[in-house]
Formats: sequence, C-alpha cells, structure tokens
Amino acid sequence: MNTQSFASRHIGPRGEKIKEMLNKVGVESLGQLIYETIPDDIKLNDKLNLPEPLTEFEFSNHIQALSLKNKVFKSYIGLGYHQAILPAVIQRNVLENPGWYTAYTPYQAEIAQGRLEALLNFQTMVSDLTGMELANASLLDESTSAAEAMTLLFAVRSKEQKKNKVVKFYVGENVLPQTLALLETRAEPLDVELVVGKHEDFDFDESYFGTLVQYSGKYGEINDFEDFTKKAKENDIKVAVAADLMSLVLLEAPGDWGVDVVVGTTQRFGIPLGYGGPHAAYFATKEEYKRNIPGRIIGVTKDMDDNTSLRMALQTREQHIKRDKATSNICTAQVLLAVMAGMYAVYHGPKGLKFIANQIHKKTVSLAEGLEKLGFFQVNELYFDTILVKADADKIKTLAEEKEINFFYPDAESVSISINETTSIEDVNEILNLFEGISEKNTEAIKDLQDGIIANSELKRESDFLTHDVFNSYHSETELMRYIKRLERKDLALNHSMISLGSCTMKLNAASEMLPLSNPQWGNIHPFVPKDQAQGYQEILKSLEDYLTEITGFSATSLQPNSGAQGEYAGLMVIRAYHKSRNESHRDICLVPSSAHGTNPASAVMAGMKVVVVKATDKGNIDFNDLKAKAEKHSDNLAALMVTYPSTHGVFESDIRKITALIHEHGGQVYMDGANMNAQVGLTSPGRIGADVCHLNLHKTFAIPHGGGGPGVGPICVAKQLAPFLPNNPLIETGGTEAISSISGAPFGSAFVCLISYAYIRMLGEEGLRESTEYAILNANYIQASLKGHYKTLYSGEKGRAAHEMIIDCRDFKEFGIEVKDIAKRLIDYGFHSPTVSFPVAGTMMIEPTESESKAELDRFCEAMISIKQEVEQCDKDNPNNVLKNAPHTVAMLTAENWEFEYSRQTAAFPLPFVAENKFWPSTRRVDEAFGDRNLTCTCAPIEAYI
Repeated sequence: MNTQSFASRHIGPRGEKIKEMLNKVGVESLGQLIYETIPDDIKLNDKLNLPEPLTEFEFSNHIQALSLKNKVFKSYIGLGYHQAILPAVIQRNVLENPGWYTAYTPYQAEIAQGRLEALLNFQTMVSDLTGMELANASLLDESTSAAEAMTLLFAVRSKEQKKNKVVKFYVGENVLPQTLALLETRAEPLDVELVVGKHEDFDFDESYFGTLVQYSGKYGEINDFEDFTKKAKENDIKVAVAADLMSLVLLEAPGDWGVDVVVGTTQRFGIPLGYGGPHAAYFATKEEYKRNIPGRIIGVTKDMDDNTSLRMALQTREQHIKRDKATSNICTAQVLLAVMAGMYAVYHGPKGLKFIANQIHKKTVSLAEGLEKLGFFQVNELYFDTILVKADADKIKTLAEEKEINFFYPDAESVSISINETTSIEDVNEILNLFEGISEKNTEAIKDLQDGIIANSELKRESDFLTHDVFNSYHSETELMRYIKRLERKDLALNHSMISLGSCTMKLNAASEMLPLSNPQWGNIHPFVPKDQAQGYQEILKSLEDYLTEITGFSATSLQPNSGAQGEYAGLMVIRAYHKSRNESHRDICLVPSSAHGTNPASAVMAGMKVVVVKATDKGNIDFNDLKAKAEKHSDNLAALMVTYPSTHGVFESDIRKITALIHEHGGQVYMDGANMNAQVGLTSPGRIGADVCHLNLHKTFAIPHGGGGPGVGPICVAKQLAPFLPNNPLIETGGTEAISSISGAPFGSAFVCLISYAYIRMLGEEGLRESTEYAILNANYIQASLKGHYKTLYSGEKGRAAHEMIIDCRDFKEFGIEVKDIAKRLIDYGFHSPTVSFPVAGTMMIEPTESESKAELDRFCEAMISIKQEVEQCDKDNPNNVLKNAPHTVAMLTAENWEFEYSRQTAAFPLPFVAENKFWPSTRRVDEAFGDRNLTCTCAPIEAYI
C-alpha cells in the first residue's frame, strides 16, 4: 500500500476484499459494474483536467504557504462581523472533535440527545437575550435571517391585508448593506415592495405589512424603537429588529417593546471570522408564529418511560411536507457553530458575558473620548461598540493600512470604527496615535477605561438573562470539558459507525482537511477586507471554483450560497434573470418531478415560479410522456425543469439527455439538484447530461462535515449563457457582468469551510475523485446484493444496478405489526444510525454507504439488517411487546430490577456478537413526538423548576 496516497486512506474497500465484493455483486471488475450502472451516452470521454494529487504532508505545507498570503490586519470594520475569542476548551472539544462535527441532523432523537441539549441551550440563550418567547436552532447568516423575517411577516399578514394586497415592507436605512441586498433579492420574485428610509420619517401607512430596523445601526448609533414599535402595532404593521446579540447583554431586549421578530448573528460568541462564515444566525419570534418560523426548533418532550427527552419540534422539515406551499426552503442550519456559540454562553455565563460586553463598551467610549480630545467629532450619541468619526477618510486609510489596521469608510469624510472582544487598551492607544498623525493636538495614552454610557441611558437592560442552571455551572475548563464530553457520549456520530443515509452522503471528513480551520491565518480574516489582504483565500476560492466548474462540465461557479437550499434558490434566480434578459419574464412555470426533494418546489415558489408536478413511472423514473405533455402545454411560459440525477430513487435514468433536450426545445432551462453528485464525479457530469445549472452540496460530495446539521455550502455551477448572472455583493465585487443581487451576506458565503473541499480535491486528484465515485457505487451495490432475499430493492437501473444509493421496501412488514420507524429505532441497539426513513417513498429506507466505508463495516451493517428482518418475522401484530416496538433499549431498562419483556436482556442489548465490542447506549427510550408538539417547550426550564 502506498502510505502517501490520500485516496488509499479516504476509500474504504481495499485489496482482496474488493474482489470478494465484486464477486458478491456478480461482476468481474469495477469497470463492468460502472458499465452496467451508468448509461453509455452520458459517460465522460476525457479525464478531468485537475492538478496531480498532493500527499497529506505535501498538502499541509501547501495550505500553510497559502495561509501566509493572507494579511491578518486588526480589523475594526464591523458591519455585523467582529473578531472574537474562541475558548480553547471549545475549540479542542467541539470544533476539532469528530464526535461533534461528523454527526448528522438530529432527526433520530434517541441518538442525538447531546446535540439537542446543546441546541436547546442555544435557543434559550437567544430567547433570553432578545426577550422573545421562541427561537429556532439557528439559520445561515444574519442577512438571510432578516430576509426570512420579511417573508414570515408577509406570510402572517391579516386576512384584510391579504385581501387588500398589502405588499410594502419598510426598511430603516440603518440596516447593514448586505442585509438590504438580501432583502432586495428575496422581495422581487414575491412582489414585495421594499421602501428604504429613515425610521423617524416612517408614516405608518396602512399599505405596509412590516418593517425592519437595526439595533445598533450599521454605523453604531443606537435608537430607541419603543415608540416606533407602538405606532406600528397601532397600524397593524409588524416589526422585525436586527440586533447585535452581545450588545443585548447591556441593552434593553427588543422583546420588551413587543416586536414580532428579532434576528442577528451569534458570530461574536466565539466563532472565527473565517472570511465571512459559517456563522450561526439566530431567529427569535413570538409563540403565535411557531408554525411559521423557518428552520428547526428543538423542543422538550418525554420518552416511553415519561422521562424528559428532546427532539426537533413542529415543522422541522415543513418544506418537505408543504412543498410548494412552504414559506421557506430552509432545511439546514449552522448546528456546529450554534453549539459552539451556545457553549460560549455556558462557559462565560451571565456574569462573564457582562464583563466581556462592558469591556468592549468601555474601550469604545474611551476611544471616542480620546478622539474628541484630539479634535475629531464623533457622531453617535448612544452606541455600544461602534463610533462614527468625522475625518479625512483617505488620510486615515493610508495611515491605517501602513499600521495594518482596517476601518470602514462610509464616505470621504467619515470613518467607522468597531471595537471587539480581542481589542486591548494598547490597541485603543494605537488607534489614537494613528489619528494623532493628522491632528493638530496631542493626547495622553489611556491607562484606565472610561465608564460606559449605556448604563446611564433609558435603554439600559434591567431584565435578567441566562438564569438557568446550565449557564451558571461550568465556568472552569475542567467542568466545561466534562459537560461537553457528557453530551458527546449521548450522540452517535461517524466516529462510532457508518451513517448510511440516502441522499445525505456521510463520508469521511479527513483530519488533514479539517486542520487548517484551527489556523488563525484563515480564521481571523474579515469578509470585507480589501482583496489584496486575502490573497490566500482568493487563490483557494478561485481554484475551487475552477475545479468545480471542470467537475460539473460547466463554464462558471459561484461559491456564495451557504447551504444546499440557498444553492437551489440561487440557481433558479439565475435562470429567472436569464429569461428576463431575453425579454421573456413571462416564463414562470417550473416542472418538478413528484419524487423531488421538498426543497425543490419550495425554492421554485420563492423564486417567483409556479410549480407543475411531473409524474413518476412504476420504476421510479420521470414519466417522459407526462413530462412531454406538460412541457408542450406550458411551452410559451416554461422557465425550468428541476431534476435530481441520479434520481432520488437511486437510479441513473437512461432518458436523461432526451429529457433535457425536450426542455430546451420548449425554451426552458434545466436545473440539476446536486444532492447525488457523489455518483457522478469523474464518470459523468451535469453538463454532460444537458443541464444548465446545478447546485453542489459541499457537505455531501466534497467532504465538508455535516456538523450535526450544518455547516453546509451550496455553490452553483452554470453553463455559459447563465454565467453573467452569478450573484454579486454590495461591498466586495463578485459574480457576473449582469449579476443578480446577493444570495448570502458574505461575498464568498461560508469561505472558511471551503478550505475543506479544496483540500479534498487537491489530495484526491482526478484519479482519486473518479475512484471515490466508483467505490461509492460498488459499496451501494454490495449492500443491495448482500440484502437480496431479505429486503426488496424498490428501484434499480435497466441492468438491475443501484447508483450510489438504493431504496429498500419495508411496507410488507405491516403484517407483523412493524413499521419502518421500528426498524430505525432497533438499528440503534445494533450501534447504527438509521438510513433515511420514508423518503422519497413512505415505508421505505434509502441507504447510501459512501466510498469511505470498508467491507467489514458494510458486512456489520448488513448482518444487523438481516438480523432485524428475522426479528420482524417473529413479531405478532396483536402483541406489541416485542424487541422492535420497545427499541431502543437503554441502560436503565437493562439494569432495572424487573424485566417485563418477552425476550431476554441479552437479545435486547447485544443481538449480535460484534455489538458488545463497541456498544452504543442510547440515553433515552423512544420519544413521544406528539406530546412535544402539544406541549411546546423550546427553552431550558426556568430556575423555579429546580427549586
């Protein structure tokens, strides 16, 4: 074995075991399997033009050299991004810990109680600081969160407002520029009319349904919006506030004014800048909007033994259920970052946060007074961490950049300065010395900080926050380390066993890909620094764009979308702009197969399109005759077809080029959902099948870890005619010559974790990428062959092959009284996370092993599935006291004095010999889903509950 080959470490099957797998599948070679799986007319004729692979050691040196091309200045730019201190105990035990970053979204609550508790802490932190009743478990960034607030308020308009077509939304001119850009993007296809102005001038006209203001404003001024909110309420206008979470430690909570939504970012709670992301946004609202809140909510419920348990509550996948009736297409979050931000609050507690916030504020006040002594006028009357100084911007910028300092310059006569947690007294004096260079006065160095000014204002916070025990217990490193470990042990992640989730691609997230995220040369770059300060990032991002463009067979790529759902939306908005440029704005029909991900129709509606569903055949393919009939019927207005390839049913449809040609014939564009790209790389491509745009889930195919449900990255790759419309940013130029407005707040989305996908491609190279695809297909077909005779595969290709995933049918087990969810819960007892349940077909499981898994792990999984099938056949539908209905089995059950079950403890806990070698113990019995929704609790219990 070549010990320097990264591919040999990334790919699971090896040596003689591969021959055994091929024999089981019934082919003589891997080439024969690929031939029988992928239609010949879509196979690539040439190899991908990618650099030769680097060894892990070579890549380590390469990425270190690139990091030195970044200039890490002291950035006081602000605008929603501030350098923060990541406590080492959180860095080591969460960010760098595969027990946290390789976990999947907590749909299986019984094996995710640790993450769910960490997210409940996050929700409690947000609810407490904002003064709102309900918060979700994070959104993508502050700007998209604000856009979601606008669409929520649009959706909850009164009947009278909907009847009268009230569509105007007022935006205070103090909002962040990147947020305004996002609002413009989202408003246009929904026919929401944005009006921007000073909040003092707002006339509260009945033609408005909502408004958004910033607290503090983009240049630091803090306004009192209590009377504004009262007047808005009197006129049935709902109010959203974008608020800096750290400032709310000292400032009155917006919830105290009666606002409807509060949004923002938790980035400054210990999360690296990372050139713009990923950062966990927050979204807090009133309980009356609980069924409209976008994204995920963690709720408290009980298990079968009436013990308190946690789960994802309410419409946690509402876009999958409501599809084109959904109000949001969000199906992901920033879980890993939310966990870190929540742990930051746990570690520091309310007293620690007050100390940090006061230090930031006092240093800002001291700086402002020092500048005023130098003769500079400071504009803001009340501020937390940002001041606006009247000065010659060009002169200050020249001096500042010489000293490796960044400020923000709103105009030629203004300098905006934002102080952060890392700013020292020495830094404050350095800024004063810099301004002294263009002043006629001198100033003495600051030794002691001035008192804050918020404490003497009417907006001083009076209410308590973070009173729950969890925020007042773990303030030593020892205690927090143990608390994090205690939660980690409750979760089943990829570092324990295979997670074979269809459509989710839970593959190896190699340590060598992850290590750069601990380097401050990558972590401490503000997203709005001049590009010449981020040359390392620029080189990597441009190379990654080029690699993805080559892999997809397209012409250009944008990395800006920061989730798969954002990628879907971005792709459709680019198609919309393309039609508009050709004077064909009337094209608004989007054909969506019935088997599509629920985000597809939701994204189409958000992009201003009308969804027409296309039927599927009995074999799971697109019904070509139905597609043809609908394409012809809507020919004059056809905008796009959304297609997943291979199909959501795990099959390479042989008619795909015929399908794409049909859409083009009728004037439409083809959008390919990139969820299943792990079956294409190096063998075929979206461009090859005739698509025009695709989004890629970098957290699936390109090895960014799922992180318990995020971070995700969803770049779009486009054909030549769509390249001019790739998205721009209001502060840093990106995108095409006729760019659509922003899709995410940062110019390059979640640039920080793009380092991982860059590493993945550089270390695998063309051959390694192609082999990864081939072995993903082999592993799936090996499972299919191994389960043959025990489970029926629902769909397969024309030669009986699966793509990289397959669907097994569990519906016949109802004759034994067993549902597919019972199998999912019983798998926990065997130490496995369930495959995807009941999607895209109810009563089935979709299995995707990925290329990372060895034959030994695949065999263990198959052995478990076969054993469960035998257990199913021993069940009686008239007697629910069986090993599947009672699964999963906890330590408390197994060690109880009384055993009231009709099977042994051994059968319950150790059904196969291998289980005992690496037993995972679930911390809760099966949770009661309905109870949690009927009795919604989404924050930690109040302190009174412990008295």
